[in-house]
Amino acid sequence: MSRMGSGTAGEGRREEGGGLLPYTSRASVISRYPPDSEHRAPNTAQYPPRTEQRPPNTALVSWQTIGDLIRGIRMLLARANVPNSPREATDLIAAVLDVPRLWPALHHDQHANPELVSRVLSSAERRASGAPFAYAVGRAAFRHLTLEIDDRVLIPRQETEILVEAVLTRGVLNGGLAIDVGTGSGAIALALASEGRLDRVIGTDISAGALAVARTNASRLASVLNAPIEFRHGAFFAPVADLRARLIVSNPPYISSSEAGALPAGVRDWEPPVALFSGPDGMTATAEVIRGAARVLEPFGLLALEVDSRRAGLAAQIATDTESYNDIAILPDLSGRDRILLATRTDR
Repeated sequence: MSRMGSGTAGEGRREEGGGLLPYTSRASVISRYPPDSEHRAPNTAQYPPRTEQRPPNTALVSWQTIGDLIRGIRMLLARANVPNSPREATDLIAAVLDVPRLWPALHHDQHANPELVSRVLSSAERRASGAPFAYAVGRAAFRHLTLEIDDRVLIPRQETEILVEAVLTRGVLNGGLAIDVGTGSGAIALALASEGRLDRVIGTDISAGALAVARTNASRLASVLNAPIEFRHGAFFAPVADLRARLIVSNPPYISSSEAGALPAGVRDWEPPVALFSGPDGMTATAEVIRGAARVLEPFGLLALEVDSRRAGLAAQIATDTESYNDIAILPDLSGRDRILLATRTDR
């Protein structure tokens, strides 16, 4: 369940589009690009070279300024029929540099050294091959954090930021252990460790590749974390079965196998299937998390779960049927669709 999380063909979380995420700490362009709908090569070849679209070999020499770089990347993307190639060229350069999106346009005459040109060119070629923007530049914004990502993990979405906000607003992050089930890139776990006041945070995932990404992010962000964080390999609650948590949070896969064909190509063909699909009805992982959390939560602990808006009522019914939760509530996302399930563990 690499970065357990998903959405449906009609769910904004797995669609292209969207705007600036509300929690980024600066006007970084990387927050503007959720996954997009261009095609990609099969997963068996990661970012295959696109020699027919590569600028002349003199690029590293002839592109001497940021302005040269903008023009060259714009031409490369335009030849690949990437929409809005002038904007994307500037945005891609800003994302690689991790600077505000207007910075390249304001620094046309600044020298572009060969190392920078090479990095930008590599990202542009990935984008031209069909990679979603975040995969092309290798990073994505999540709340106040900038995460390194690749196609071993899902690209963080705005709906998942709302999940973290719902937990913070609930006011439960004062000590205790928090467990992020299906942590993927570590986005939720790292946000909780940086914004909450927890004693400890653990992220679990069935994908060893996803955990490698999460650990890289934790190492990079160590200076902003307020709680120790660790990542454990295994499915659902197997790695933490002997623990008791004050908070369990998860963004499980919730697309049914029959809905795969309706997904945007940029999601279906690029993001890890194990993190997207959850059985014939899309509810397998959600049900497992709800029932498993009842065994791991301490009395009055909180379960916070992102759900498919079309199946939110079913998720709430599963929580009710366990007879293990009180105060079961469904909260909307920014589009008004049912998105977040909150439930408080009974006193047993």
